[in-house]
Amino acid sequence: MSAVALYFIKGGFCVAGYDRGESKITDSLMSKGCRINFDDDINSLPERFRNIGEKNNIVVVYTPAISAENKILSFFRENGYSVLKRSEILGVISANTDTVAIAGTHGKTTVSTMTAHIFKQSKIDCSAFLGGVSKNYESNFLLGESNFIIVEADEFDRSFHRLTPAIAAITSLDADHLDIYGDRKTMVEAYNIFCGKIKKGGKLVVNKKISSEIIVPDGVACYTYGIDGGADFYAFNIVHCADGYRFNIKTPWAVIEDIFFPFPGVINIENFTVASAIALLCGVEEDEIKKSAMLFQGVRRRFDVRIDSEKITYVDDYAHHPEEIKAFIKSIREYFKGRKITGIFQPHLFTRTRDHAEGFAAMLDELDETILLPIYPAREEPLEDVSSEMIFKRMKSANKRLLEKEELLNALDMNNIDVLLTIGAGDIDRLVEPIEEKIKGMAKR
Repeated sequence: MSAVALYFIKGGFCVAGYDRGESKITDSLMSKGCRINFDDDINSLPERFRNIGEKNNIVVVYTPAISAENKILSFFRENGYSVLKRSEILGVISANTDTVAIAGTHGKTTVSTMTAHIFKQSKIDCSAFLGGVSKNYESNFLLGESNFIIVEADEFDRSFHRLTPAIAAITSLDADHLDIYGDRKTMVEAYNIFCGKIKKGGKLVVNKKISSEIIVPDGVACYTYGIDGGADFYAFNIVHCADGYRFNIKTPWAVIEDIFFPFPGVINIENFTVASAIALLCGVEEDEIKKSAMLFQGVRRRFDVRIDSEKITYVDDYAHHPEEIKAFIKSIREYFKGRKITGIFQPHLFTRTRDHAEGFAAMLDELDETILLPIYPAREEPLEDVSSEMIFKRMKSANKRLLEKEELLNALDMNNIDVLLTIGAGDIDRLVEPIEEKIKGMAKR
């Protein structure tokens, strides 16, 4: 949402907004002239926005994370304002562009950020609406000169059906948002409807592991990717060196050799492979791929290495689905071999916790030590008998704790921690800086 706000701020529009609480993102928007209030009260909005006589000059954009009971959203709807979902406004913005839409139950933000970075490091250029803050550009909105726009195609609430991409990618099809779809089969059907939105003559890039489930529309060229042979684009000869990885990418036309990638996690080599495939299909050159790999710095809250010292390593990640957590922990184990891993996990949504409690427990058992926090509800009301304890009771690990968020900092003994992870999509990000300060304070002793 903040990327959309930045788009309109840069376009010279008057922008105001609502959020549940302050953050670095809201602070940044406010510094750029955006009026943001944190109370669900129409009277807290600037007068111009609540003046019904101005409604024809105002567009209201909302995310499905806002509940239907929100008083501000209800005011706009009841008084005939133009009210659009985020996906709808992205559809309007991108209608006359060459839209590159990245879909998948996980990996969207990392892949879209990598793709935008490659375009930016090439002669092609792009604009981009990203789901996370690129560390290369310190923004989740990039403005470029070309006709390409990189966007995330969000499956929640079938939002991605609003897009008509020229090029699309699908990274994964793990069951998620079952509160919307009911079952995985219906979710996969929604992805195939999304594929049907690709423009004639367009291109689709699909993870080889899920390609058998994707229906390729007539008039669309389909390519596969992966880190195993057999895909159209695949990474191979992966070598973990002291400061990153070196590997090759096989394409349908050639081999890009000796790519240096100073970023943790084999999963991110797979992500970079699909980003490279998209870029090559759009005209980016091989040497530009190699340059962009060497310069990639990552995304805030996606395998975000906050501290890496001799005494302790601290990594923050947005993972909030069992398969995301599995990939994250596997990459941590591979990159920091032989070290003790302590993870702090905050479940996101009551429905996701209910649907995946067994999966969360199994993945968290892969850690050496686990601290569970209460569920972050986002848009949801509590569900009876659904809590973090559902996961806690199913875990087999003996080294586990269930803590309130307010108890966490005092409970962390940094002298007994080797690699520390914070994991989750809720407000666990508010703990990142306090944890960093505690680690730095320990180092000064």
